[in-house]
Amino acid sequence: MTTTYRTTPAQPPRRAGRNAGFTLIETLVTVGIAAVLSSFAYPSLEGQVLRARRADALVALLQAQLAQEQFRSNNASYGTLVEAGLRPTSPGGHYRIDVVAHSAFGYELLAGAVAGQARDARCRYLRLAVVDSALTYASGSDTTTANAADANRLCWSR
Repeated sequence: MTTTYRTTPAQPPRRAGRNAGFTLIETLVTVGIAAVLSSFAYPSLEGQVLRARRADALVALLQAQLAQEQFRSNNASYGTLVEAGLRPTSPGGHYRIDVVAHSAFGYELLAGAVAGQARDARCRYLRLAVVDSALTYASGSDTTTANAADANRLCWSR
């Protein structure tokens, strides 16, 4: 029995003047495609970053709520940020925290976005109000925090 082997023809030698890399045109086309794809992806990414940073405000407001209740347990009324021993900024520094109103019957806390977080137009301000032990959450693009109920749920949910 004889076995026959086929051999493939040898590859022709490369020309000395031609390199085996990418051309300038190919590189520019690749960069152009990457730019178009990133222009679609960036707004979505930015929205997720803004949403994640909202948790910073929620943490700050809940810490302020706890501090207000502790202050009220020892005093005749709720207090200011200084009296309650709170910082005027959120832990991550993305929100400014203010006590808008306080009395013996309740208080209002307002978290306002600062710096890059201010681009979060719909949820730029978050308000937590406690009046006669009734808790209210509100949000909005300005200090009136006049978002509808659906928008409030989106702003306050994580």
